[in-house]
This record gives sequence, C-alpha cells and structure tokens, in this order.
Amino acid sequence: MESNNLVIENITKPDVLERMYRKDPKAFTKSFQQAWEQTSDSPILRVWYERLNFSEKENTKKSESFQNGFFLMGILAIWAGVCTRILFHFVEQEAIAPVNLAFGIIPFIAAYFVYKNKPNRSVIYSLVAMFLVSGVYLNILPLNFNDDSIILAYLHFPIFLWVLLGLAYTGNDYLNSSTRLAYIKFNLEYGILYASMAVSGMFLALLTLQLFSFIGLDIEDFYFSNIVLFGAAALAVVGVHLVSMNLKLAKNVTPFIAKIFSPLVLITLLVYLVTVLSVGKNPFLDRDFLIAFNGILLGVLAVTIFSITEKDTGDKKSIFDYINFALIIVALIIDSVALSAILFRLTSYGITPNRLAVLGVNILICANLLWIMISYMRYLQNKTGPNAIQHAVTKYLPVYGLWAAFVIFTFPVIFN
Repeated sequence: MESNNLVIENITKPDVLERMYRKDPKAFTKSFQQAWEQTSDSPILRVWYERLNFSEKENTKKSESFQNGFFLMGILAIWAGVCTRILFHFVEQEAIAPVNLAFGIIPFIAAYFVYKNKPNRSVIYSLVAMFLVSGVYLNILPLNFNDDSIILAYLHFPIFLWVLLGLAYTGNDYLNSSTRLAYIKFNLEYGILYASMAVSGMFLALLTLQLFSFIGLDIEDFYFSNIVLFGAAALAVVGVHLVSMNLKLAKNVTPFIAKIFSPLVLITLLVYLVTVLSVGKNPFLDRDFLIAFNGILLGVLAVTIFSITEKDTGDKKSIFDYINFALIIVALIIDSVALSAILFRLTSYGITPNRLAVLGVNILICANLLWIMISYMRYLQNKTGPNAIQHAVTKYLPVYGLWAAFVIFTFPVIFN
C-alpha cells in the first residue's frame, strides 16, 4: 500500500474519512479511486464505494428527469399557447363561449401531472373521458348569455375542471388526504409564482408597446391578441413545472401570507359587519348586496382553507389558530345570514336557477364550515391533532366538484 494515500492511511478511522469527504469531496473522491484500485476487498471502502456511486446515480437520474420534464413542459406550453389563441379566435367570432379558453390550458397542465405522477390507466382513461365529455357538452349548450341556467353552467365549469385537475395531480392517491392537501398547497404556491410572472410580463408588454409607439407604430391589438394571450397560456404550464421543482421562494412565502392575511381579513370583516348594521343594509331585500355577501363568504372560505393547509402538523397551537377559529365563526355567521336571505327570496319570489344555485352553494359551504369548526374546536381542546382539521378540508373537496357537475349537466336541462 502507498502511504501517501490519505484514504488508505485513515481506513480504520471512519470519523476522519467523513471529515475528509465533507471538507473536499472532489479530493476525497480522487484519493478514494486510487485506494479502491488497491484495496477493493476492504468492507469500509465497499461502503464508501456504494455511497459515492449511489450519489452519482441519483444525480444522473435527477438530471435526466429534469431534462425530460423541461422538454415536455416546453412542448405542452407551446401547445397551450397555440390552442388558446385558436380558441380565442372563435370566442371573438362569438362562435363559442369564453369559458372554452380554459380547455386551452387545463388539459395540458393535467397532461404534465399525468407524466409526473404516472397514474393507473383507469385514472388516465377517466380524465380523458371527463375532459372530452365536458368539452363536447359545453359546446352543445346554446350560446345564450340571457339564459341564467346556461350562465350558471359556464360559471361552474372552472370549478369542475379544477377538481379534474386535482385528480390528475393526485393520481393513484386521489383518496389520500395528504395528497389532496398537497394539491391545495400547490395551488397557493402556483398562484404566487404565476402572479409574479404575470407582473413581469405586464411590465414587458408596456415597455414593448411604448418602444413601438416611439417609431409611430400602434401594435396594441395585435400584441395583446397574439403575444400576450399566447404567453399567458404558455406561462400557465411553465409555472406548473417551476412549482413542481420545489422552488423555495413560493414555499417560504406562502406560510407568511397565510399568517398575515388571516388577522387582516378577520379585522376587515368585523369592521364591515358593524358598518353594515349601522347603515341598515338588508340582504333580504337587496339582491346585489346578497350577491356581494356571498362573494365575501367565498373569499373568507378560501383564506380559511389556505391558512389551515399551511399549518404544519408538528407546530404547536398559537394565536393564529384562534384567529382562524374566529374567522370560521364569522364565516358561519355570514353564511347563516345569506342562507336566511336566499330562503326568504325563494319563498317570496319563487324558484329560479340563480336562487337555487346560491342556495346549494350556501348549504355546501355551511356544512364544510361546521365540519371545520368542530374539528378546530376539538383541536383547541386538545382532543385531536391538527390532522383532523386538514381532513375536514381535503375530504370535502370532491363535494364541490360534484355540485359543479350537477349544476353544469342538469340546470340547462331542468330550466329549459
């Protein structure tokens, strides 16, 4: 044996070998190769051989996976941009409904999830069938913006497609609560990242338009109808790929956003409710105010859900848990008022598609909030862990998708 090889000299000192590796991995690897050629029967060197080569294999696999994912992302992003632009042409001609633009983006994002998660064929076939059926059905509906049942179907389509996208994301684990929770977190991280890219894109668009205006060319219509539209659709797929790479920016920002917005929303809502009482606004008689009330309710539900999903199950109870619980109570109060108002309007003025849809949504939200509130109460009383609260959120998600499907596929038939 050569005495000038540090690996061989310290072969009986595992702690020294570890320090050598951490101090300079490249120098250690070079010395190790020489030692391995001379003393390949050493059990210690065999362990190091597997360790070093396993690391190289993993890095190679990650590199290949990244390259394949990046290539697929590029293809899907281009197709999303092209399809969205084609669909926009027909929207401009008033040949199809604007909601069709969602089919220029969401199926491609779903395809990316299918590639990443590799679900069973049954899941893939179900996704393809539901996308095809919903797409064909959407364009069978009469293009009538004066029909409330048709408009309600259009409004519920994004919810239905979002749930389908969740199936693509969760894959074979669609029944797993933790996988559904990951999907909700993905949405928040994706929203933050896409908003950041959109702001940058808007700045670029304004700069481009200004530069062309200096030479006397007005390209606004062409630029927004082609470049901006294509870019917005393509970036939707690019954003999914970036979030899937576990970017630290979005992951580090989302918990802080949840903690900042929860108390702000709670304070704003309390002030708003007091103001409503003082000015005498009545959701029972004022239709527009009832609509605004339900909009507020949906916003509070979204903030509450994201606050709950961003809570680490290992965290101890904090003031933010009591803020979230207070938010749920306020949301239930708002929902109770909205439910009472819509029931009053149904009994006083009769059944319409809009009133029935609002009633259904309020009942669904009320049931969800009650489940979350009970789970949170038990958690604050140390009777359960935080998992129970998150289960109350994730297990209820498919219900919203089923309701959306019910409105989409039955309301146009029932009310026409």
